[in-house]
Amino acid sequence: VSRVLGVENIGICNFVDSIIQYFIMFSMLGTVTVGIRAIAQNRDNQQALDKAFNSVFLINTISTVIVLIAFILFYLLTPTVHTYFYLMVFGAFKIVFNYLQIEWFYKGIEDFKYITLRTLLVKLAYVFSIFLFIRDCSDYPLYYLLSVLMIVVNALINVKHAKEYVHFSTRNIEIRKYLRPFFILGIDLFCGAIYTTLNVAYLGFVTNAEQVGYYTTATKLYYICLSLYTAFTGVMIPRMSSLCANGEMDKFKAMLSKSYRVLFMFSVPAVIYVILNANNIIRLIAGKGYEGAVNPLIIIMPLMCILGYKQVIILQGFLPLNKNNAILANSAIGAAVSVMLSLLLVPRFQAVGTAWVWLFAEFSGLLLSQFLINKYIGFKFPIAPFCKNIVFYIPMGALLYIISRLIENVWISLFATSSFFILYWGFLNIVILKEQFVLKLIRSIINKIHK
Repeated sequence: VSRVLGVENIGICNFVDSIIQYFIMFSMLGTVTVGIRAIAQNRDNQQALDKAFNSVFLINTISTVIVLIAFILFYLLTPTVHTYFYLMVFGAFKIVFNYLQIEWFYKGIEDFKYITLRTLLVKLAYVFSIFLFIRDCSDYPLYYLLSVLMIVVNALINVKHAKEYVHFSTRNIEIRKYLRPFFILGIDLFCGAIYTTLNVAYLGFVTNAEQVGYYTTATKLYYICLSLYTAFTGVMIPRMSSLCANGEMDKFKAMLSKSYRVLFMFSVPAVIYVILNANNIIRLIAGKGYEGAVNPLIIIMPLMCILGYKQVIILQGFLPLNKNNAILANSAIGAAVSVMLSLLLVPRFQAVGTAWVWLFAEFSGLLLSQFLINKYIGFKFPIAPFCKNIVFYIPMGALLYIISRLIENVWISLFATSSFFILYWGFLNIVILKEQFVLKLIRSIINKIHK
């Protein structure tokens, strides 16, 4: 897609989408977190489940209607976006159907098999459509429409399937109970979005679509890598909430420790690999003309460790402990750092400056989160495990560097480095360290194949 549409048209789509995502954020506010927690707590009682679902869903409906009106006013009062009329119309549909996806409900009842199967099928259809319909650079409105249609299809399937679990109704609801966390967690989301979504819009306003294209191309690979760990974190939320509710703090801390070990096991080598192969990776996924995405990718990749560890603290620590103010403080400090550094760095350093802003904003939030979690439950930063992982992968990094410099062909170089990376990682974690998480995962896969 990047090769067909070109960096400027990709930048236009991502610029418009960054605006749409901001309105989506306001329409959702704390819905996802509040919804997961409410559904997880009431899923064993049908009447309570219906009440919790309909209460959260109604709040989300009201917020979405308000945001849709605000979006229409924004379009009418902002001449800059009039050029992208069709994209903005598609974006309005994205706002509506995003709220109807009710992903938080399925995560709350832990129906991950359904989520995985539905997501896989819809994304396969989306990829097939991209190859079928996107032919040249003028097809960028169609490209954005297809991405919106993927959300529409997801929403329609989810709403129909949800009727098997809950009864949609406006009776017997309890809005007041969920309003405070809805807004508190929503403010947290808003602060966080300043350095994840608004930074793209700001980059587009102060520079051009080309710089947005470089930056968003660099972030796509990062989000793919992080999404794998985020899925693991999302699965852990209901379990951690249950342990906390039952007062099992020793098991609670043990689960936190397991989470950061899994994070470091995957993120440290992944960061090293991508940084050393950034140039070839960008050439492979985007083609020529995207050289400006290489440095932003290198700067962003350490966020896998920073943001991943912060997710452990916030989603598996603060959230089950009901430390909503700590979550808000974490995002507020990150937002403040982001705004100050954006004004200083983005106009001058463009896409590279935006990447540095994101890195420093997340790191400042991590420092505060670590201080607070240590204050609440005495959970300290695992310096020894983190340093141990770095030491283990220094030889791998050195050999990857040599291989990437000896082989000029992009395809062959990435194949050789990827093969070596997988073999080194597997030998270290399975044979040398005998990591139980990896061994259990392998046994689980083998058992499913035999069945």
